[in-house]
Amino acid sequence: MNIFRKYQFYSKEQIELKANEVLRIMEVENFPPKWPFEASRAADALGIMIDWQSIPPDTQGPIVAKILPLQRKIVLNESLPQLSGGFEQSTIAHEIGHWVLHVNQDEADGLTEQLELSLGIEDAAKLFLCRSAGERINQVRMVNQLDKIEWQAQFFAGCLLMPRQILAAKRIGRDLTNWLHLYAMQEDLGVTISNLVYRLQSLGWIYIPKGSKQIYPGKVIPNGQTNLFNQ
Repeated sequence: MNIFRKYQFYSKEQIELKANEVLRIMEVENFPPKWPFEASRAADALGIMIDWQSIPPDTQGPIVAKILPLQRKIVLNESLPQLSGGFEQSTIAHEIGHWVLHVNQDEADGLTEQLELSLGIEDAAKLFLCRSAGERINQVRMVNQLDKIEWQAQFFAGCLLMPRQILAAKRIGRDLTNWLHLYAMQEDLGVTISNLVYRLQSLGWIYIPKGSKQIYPGKVIPNGQTNLFNQ
């Protein structure tokens, strides 16, 4: 048995639909989403625990967080003082993305029952490790399946933290080509500025040339008519 699914290609549209499904589950489970977004509420709605522990670095460097599928737990590294605010929300949402997209949840639940009977299961030791900030993952060159899996989880995080309808509401009266207005939106949403900019660019609402700080209007004009729970 394997608690991790084989790599599967997901389009941006498919990932966004899965993030919207989590938002619907939050409503059903009485953890309605609020902004600034609290990703821990999404974890609560899915029955996933959030824990803070000291996670030592390994041979590849620092570890920001990890997910333990058999324990339905996301562990955040309490030794990293920068793991707060928007970075914390992005990290939790990223790990939820792994749970939704990459964990075989039926197998995980079944293996958990066997572990409770003290049966040895090799997959119990497996986990996903988050090593870098979401903004770096957004920009990474996807050269192998692991890179693609990490990108999928981070794109999911952006969709969960910043749904289209919420972005459309938050940008009313604001100029998306003005950095001061974007920083005000960032505060309202509870995300990092890098993740907000990446999300707006991925939607086609703005465009920033590589290596530039100049923001240009995108090709897609947000009209605020998107229905969050019917996508």
